[in-house]
Amino acid sequence: MAANGKTVLRAGLIGLGMMGRHHARVLRETDGVELVAVADAYGDPHGAAPGLPVYSGVEELINAGIDIAMCAVPTGLHVEVGLALAEAGVHTMVEKPIADTVAGGEKLAAAFEARGLVGAVGHIERYNPALQSLRARLEAGELGRIFQIATRRQGPFPARIADVGVIKDLGTHDIDLTAWLAQAAYSSVSANTTIRSGREHEDMVAATGLLDNGVITSHLVNWLSPTKERVTVVTGERGAFVADTLTADLTFHENGTFNTEWESVANFRGVSEGNITRLAIPKREPLKVEHEAFRDAVLANRGLLPEAAHGSAAAEHDGGDRPERPAAGIVTMREGLNTLRVAEAMIASAKESRTVGLHA
Repeated sequence: MAANGKTVLRAGLIGLGMMGRHHARVLRETDGVELVAVADAYGDPHGAAPGLPVYSGVEELINAGIDIAMCAVPTGLHVEVGLALAEAGVHTMVEKPIADTVAGGEKLAAAFEARGLVGAVGHIERYNPALQSLRARLEAGELGRIFQIATRRQGPFPARIADVGVIKDLGTHDIDLTAWLAQAAYSSVSANTTIRSGREHEDMVAATGLLDNGVITSHLVNWLSPTKERVTVVTGERGAFVADTLTADLTFHENGTFNTEWESVANFRGVSEGNITRLAIPKREPLKVEHEAFRDAVLANRGLLPEAAHGSAAAEHDGGDRPERPAAGIVTMREGLNTLRVAEAMIASAKESRTVGLHA
């Protein structure tokens, strides 16, 4: 639909839980998008959509005449809801992970691809200002060759999670951002997990991985810690970048060029210590950037926004494992599926006490 000569996308939101309420707010604030209806089997418990019709299911939402949809229902319902939206020709972003199983994720990705629709997955960490800046700096060669990417994502138990463990809920953030930063897919993973909360799924994982380009990775993820930590460290031949995604701060630890005369400190450390620089970067809300990228991808798909005219319009995916190049582009469903494959490989590795290859 067009207003004052400007295209306005009619948006629907299904799922009004802890994350859905934030999507409702941001959809209402996104230029070129009008949130026209929402749906949730339990109504609107957070009062996230005052003045809008609240439907009970996806079919009613589709009948409201929407162009795009945000799917924030529990993971186990992603495939059912997503397939209905694809069948109706609605461009859709689903919250991460794409589905609860790889088979379900494959079915969902294929459905959107077959219809030429934009299908995206809400891996929001990619849009954190610190990681956006880090990706651009890595592409510019500021770190030189990358050796390692290490992440730590730890904090208190989230009562909102019921249907997946810490790997699929939190670990998928780190899997996605690691492959995206390195612009390479995972080759193999090895993981150890533990269950301490009495639930069916794992509460903690310590995993290592190898990417196709030779970069090694490590990931510590748990929801058993009383302190909250969200840190990504990228180490390369010129030093290390440390991104704190809680504060959206990015720090560069440079390899030193001066010799140390203090003998007890001058022992080999791998590299010498250099300057530490906290970088000044613009800090926009990641969820807003994510929704703008999705909007632009839909407009580009409809021929209303040439990809070359806007940095956040996503390129078509070639079906391979390599992450998309645009720094602010969408996370495609195919990328989300690759992330889920790595997550399931981590779960299998922990259960079977072995390293799992991803290209078998």
